[in-house]
Amino acid sequence: MEFGLQFFPDVSPQQKSGAQYFHEALHLVSLCDKLNYTNVRIVEHYFHPYGGYSPNPIVFLTAASQRTRKARLITGAVLPVFNNPLKLAGEIGMLDAISNGRLEVGFARAFLPHEFARFGIDLNESRARFTEGMEQVRCLLEAENVSMEGQFHRFENVTSLPRPTQTPRPPFWIACLATPESFVTAGERGYGVMAIPLAGGKMAELIKLYRDAWKSAGHPGQGKVMLAFHMFCAPTEEQAIAIARQPLNRYLKSLVEAASDWVKGTCSVDYPGYDKIIASLQEETFESQIEKGAAWIGTPEKLRKTIASYYEQVGGFEFASMQVNFNTISVEDATTSMELFAKEVMPHFTEKQLVGNSVV
Repeated sequence: MEFGLQFFPDVSPQQKSGAQYFHEALHLVSLCDKLNYTNVRIVEHYFHPYGGYSPNPIVFLTAASQRTRKARLITGAVLPVFNNPLKLAGEIGMLDAISNGRLEVGFARAFLPHEFARFGIDLNESRARFTEGMEQVRCLLEAENVSMEGQFHRFENVTSLPRPTQTPRPPFWIACLATPESFVTAGERGYGVMAIPLAGGKMAELIKLYRDAWKSAGHPGQGKVMLAFHMFCAPTEEQAIAIARQPLNRYLKSLVEAASDWVKGTCSVDYPGYDKIIASLQEETFESQIEKGAAWIGTPEKLRKTIASYYEQVGGFEFASMQVNFNTISVEDATTSMELFAKEVMPHFTEKQLVGNSVV
């Protein structure tokens, strides 16, 4: 298992300026090489404290590429629905060059109705725009003199520059929440899958669908699964709870507020059941997230047990992408947590200590 950092800004200007947030985030990135965190990831969202400080993952990851020489840089994820594929392909090629081939590209459909409304895009076009946009970006990265006639974007005889540093292109990931078809599609196409245990659900079943689809498509190995967690590690349970409890509860509240249109009557054929998913998130708390293994908060000993249990429960996964400075957690506390986790937790989950889908 590999451990990386996920940055998901969940703050308002009244709580922390953009300048302060990114200064702190880049400081945490600068610790990756020393502490053996192997990847850095950031989201794309707009207009709301929930993620809105990061409208362009490429910008942050470009800065991050200069703070770590080893960690992979992962968009988690870019949103084809709000981006022209010609522009996105060029930005991907540029960052792949700047980072000397360390970029990996995660794609997602977006799910917040307020973003669609402000961009003037129909929620019912989400799936079609995602599928078309991702395929157009793939073709632009893999080939030259590309012509494509899509429903939303059309272009003729285009060679995207700069060409990717990695051949034929950076690895692709698909962000999935709870729809089985999304996991199957990622497996069939040979892409990694990014998933979020935040809402619970049948993660073991979904991961199995992904791995079965990967194998059935004839791809070598078993694919790549990245799961996202909130993480805070402290010497005592009391200290971990005192620092992380309220920030995590505020993060959960912010998520529900940002997605509240789903429970106010918004519906879409492209998002079946999202009203129930967001409604269920209204019931989530610090305690429930820890209980189901979606949040890793506590002492090193506790986290070793939590991670081992969850790994076995879902049938194994390759990457843990961890939010370490969620909501208003200070950079000092996040730094101390990262250091303790790297020293006393991560060494227990090296490749040699993982046997099958169990931790020994």
